[in-house]
Amino acid sequence: MTTRTTPRSKGFTLLEVLVAMLIVAFGALGLVGLQAVSAKGATDARYRSEAEILINQLLGRMWVTDRVAATMNTNFGSSGAGSGYTAWAADVGSTLPGVVAGTATAPVVTVNATAGAVTEGTVTVTVFWLAPSEAAGTAAHSLTTVAQIK
Repeated sequence: MTTRTTPRSKGFTLLEVLVAMLIVAFGALGLVGLQAVSAKGATDARYRSEAEILINQLLGRMWVTDRVAATMNTNFGSSGAGSGYTAWAADVGSTLPGVVAGTATAPVVTVNATAGAVTEGTVTVTVFWLAPSEAAGTAAHSLTTVAQIK
């Protein structure tokens, strides 16, 4: 038994195959884009966790001092650039990309040393970084932590 095709259905299978190939191609492009976004998210998470570890190291160093706000401000405050801040800022610069001392990406540490104030001993630490794939003119990523050390 032979099957006969009508003249109107000739080439219809070829069209179906081309449409199927187009759908698969769009799906593959979507997966490639998803992979790129996933890689960027993993890199961002890595730098954020490294920044948090560095901040916790600084706060740990502050906890083992005499915990007097004025002394902490002198040793660890970024405005005074004491020995504690200088050593820690060097660690930040060697760990996080795009951190340059004396620029907007330098870490900022403030200690409220107002004697008798309720907020005396409040430490605010902000760390900035630029991912290696980001241009120097883009806004830096940042992480800020506030702690009370008394």
